[in-house]
Amino acid sequence: MIVNLNLQGKVVIVIGGGNEALKRINSLLKEECQIIVISNTINNQIKNLIKNKKIKFKKQNVQDTSILSIHKPYMVITTTNDKKLNQKIINDAKSKKIIAYSSDNPELSDFSNPAIIDFENLIQIAIFTGGKSPAMAKKLRIESERVFKKLITKEEISQMKIQNIVREIAKNKIAKQNERKNYLNSIMSNKEIKQLIKEGQLKKAENQARSILRNWK
Repeated sequence: MIVNLNLQGKVVIVIGGGNEALKRINSLLKEECQIIVISNTINNQIKNLIKNKKIKFKKQNVQDTSILSIHKPYMVITTTNDKKLNQKIINDAKSKKIIAYSSDNPELSDFSNPAIIDFENLIQIAIFTGGKSPAMAKKLRIESERVFKKLITKEEISQMKIQNIVREIAKNKIAKQNERKNYLNSIMSNKEIKQLIKEGQLKKAENQARSILRNWK
């Protein structure tokens, strides 16, 4: 089962400072969580993220699981080259009800990382092998991305951006969920809005959607 965790505002610890840690950090940056990197050494890309205050860093040679008690994270991701240490962290995290993931042992982790095709952080398509073949998942993602880039148009992504804005406003204007659904469907099928989006006039398209909402009965 593929799920999308809500990590907003939660503390996530990433143990390790190499390329694998960077890959996990990049996937977390979109989640608006508090990322703490714990490692004795870090690469230049991670240094830049720290410098730009995107993440926090604690220089420490991790040898035991005491960091879990100190920082009390919601999730811990371990990417060290020490398999025994990774396993120890996973086991201790589970005993403390902390969601845990180890890059070298996805089978015993609490979740697996699918290969993601991302469109402006609005549409995500997952290629998932259940941890059986991450390399194959990556290969299929690259091949599938070429296809989906032809199927999902810029106009559809722009429509989604407008839908996201007016949907939040509609929650205060239209009480019944079924009526909100009808309103949003009318936005998608509105010829004037479609034309404005096609012409790249997104603000005018948004204003038209707002106008329809004001007059919605």
